[in-house]
Amino acid sequence: MMHLGKVVAAVAAIWLIVGLSGMSSARALHERVPAPRTTIPNDRSTEVAIFAGGCFWGVEAVFEELEGVKSAVSGFSGGSSPTVTYQQVIRGGTGHAEAVRVTFDPRVISYGELMQVYFSVIADPTQLNRQGPDVGRHYRGAFFPIDDRQASQARAYIAQLDRAKIWDKPIVTAIEPYRHFVTAEAYHQDFARKNPFHPYIMQHDAPKVRAVKELFPDMVG
Repeated sequence: MMHLGKVVAAVAAIWLIVGLSGMSSARALHERVPAPRTTIPNDRSTEVAIFAGGCFWGVEAVFEELEGVKSAVSGFSGGSSPTVTYQQVIRGGTGHAEAVRVTFDPRVISYGELMQVYFSVIADPTQLNRQGPDVGRHYRGAFFPIDDRQASQARAYIAQLDRAKIWDKPIVTAIEPYRHFVTAEAYHQDFARKNPFHPYIMQHDAPKVRAVKELFPDMVG
């Protein structure tokens, strides 16, 4: 994701050329991976999960398609400051990653199913500190479990997928301690939905939304 306005227009052509060159060649770009074997039920009506998987525009757009997801909010997690801004994050050095806070009903969709969608559609877990054309530690792939229950499921699932050797490289998606979540500026919220013809959205995020509908018709609301 780049700056809006003139900068976006100037680099749109570059994005279109770069396209999917950073994705792993060991599997299709979007492919439904096996579901987690380790699941811990939650009978509460609301649960929160935080995922980082590159530009938050697309992460948010995919999760919003799922039945049982009450909201998906773009923001930042992983750094020490609770009052960070977008401009500070993209300059680097804050420790934050672009992330999405997903509030969902675990009786309808589980944390494990959210992780399955993440690895199937949202991010290439073999890319370190980048996703596609977006490069930098603030674009890293990471989970920020809010409790031990989520952390144990995340560790087990990553180990399961690594053993299955679905990708030709090891999974580098990090499991990081949750500190806080900082909501991004208003213009980032629902960006993909509000800007369907934005060059970045058309090239990188619209295919993810189509893929989640095709691969997970049983989960799409």
